[in-house]
Amino acid sequence: MEEKKTWDLISIASIPLVMTLGNSMLIPVLPAIEKELNISSLQVSMIITVYSVVAIILIPIAGYLSDRFGRKAIILPSLIIAGIGGLIAGVASWQAESPYFLIIVGRFLQGVGAAGAFPIVLPLVGDVFQKESDVSRGLGVVETSNTFGKVLSPVLGAALATIIWYMPFFAFPVFCLISLVMMIFLVKTPKVKKKPVAFKEFLHSIKKIFKNEGRWLYAIFIIGCICMFVIFGVLFYLSTMLEDEHGIDGIKKGIILAIPLAALCLSSYMTGKGIGEEKTRMKWMTVFGLSLLTISVFSISFSKDIYILLTALFASGIGIGIALPSLDALVTEGIKKAQRGTITSIYSSMRFLGVALGPPVFALLMKASHALLFISNTIVCLIAVMIALFAIKPKEGE
Repeated sequence: MEEKKTWDLISIASIPLVMTLGNSMLIPVLPAIEKELNISSLQVSMIITVYSVVAIILIPIAGYLSDRFGRKAIILPSLIIAGIGGLIAGVASWQAESPYFLIIVGRFLQGVGAAGAFPIVLPLVGDVFQKESDVSRGLGVVETSNTFGKVLSPVLGAALATIIWYMPFFAFPVFCLISLVMMIFLVKTPKVKKKPVAFKEFLHSIKKIFKNEGRWLYAIFIIGCICMFVIFGVLFYLSTMLEDEHGIDGIKKGIILAIPLAALCLSSYMTGKGIGEEKTRMKWMTVFGLSLLTISVFSISFSKDIYILLTALFASGIGIGIALPSLDALVTEGIKKAQRGTITSIYSSMRFLGVALGPPVFALLMKASHALLFISNTIVCLIAVMIALFAIKPKEGE
């Protein structure tokens, strides 16, 4: 890693950490919000859903704008918008008699900000670093930061809520401000003089990319979606089971939820350091990680024992942590800089889609049976393995 770029990378990696905290910190606080506002479970779930849906829709637009106007030109205002959204939600919770609508407005703005911040990080790493090995390591750090945010979120959210239930809303703008200052003063992106590309010409170039590279791009999009679908669905299942069947909640529950995410965090970091520049190695690391995930999910199918469940989830975290940095590197390094922002943003949208689908789908399958839930998800994971094996085919020497 280029030593002069260390602070650049730390600043860039702060964005996925902050954006993950902004959403996931609220998960352990949702029951308290439901009680304080006297709203239904469907209404409280919208606080999470609005954020994800807005981000899914706007991410590709943000990617195009970052290709046209520059990464920082999109990231900086997006961090400001996200921070304002958190502030609106916090002030409304504190001062308004019926704050629900304003909380939703604030979460909408947070989703807008998230769309223009986190997804642009992937192509920004590709812009800042020149060597592919440095890009791979940088993406590993970014993925680790994203995962560390998930590890920290349930514990931090529960801890802040012990002060007062709406404190996580106020914490988010502070995190955004820190990230904003770091991005302004510590990240130096290379200046490249280029003529703005007309939108029709841009669309033509994107169509050409999907025509020539569509097989492996679609594969990576689907696999990324499946990985996030499984991890967030399983976390939802674990959270529900811990509270309903074992009476564990609050900070203690947050610490247990952090176990598989800590495994994901560590394996993401190690994979990012180890994959180097070889795309063939990235493919086989992805296959290995997905295979470990498949075996782990299958092993839970026939037992509800808490220790078996936590062991399998720890292994599944390792599997996803091996796969994600490899997928990030393949999609970032396989696309030219001119279209990199848009393509990686579509990839990020697919990952957000997995996040949005996981909990509700798991909730529906949980009502049927434990075995059906995990056998069906084993099949989904096995499909991801097959896609990685047969659709991702790097050329020799890449």
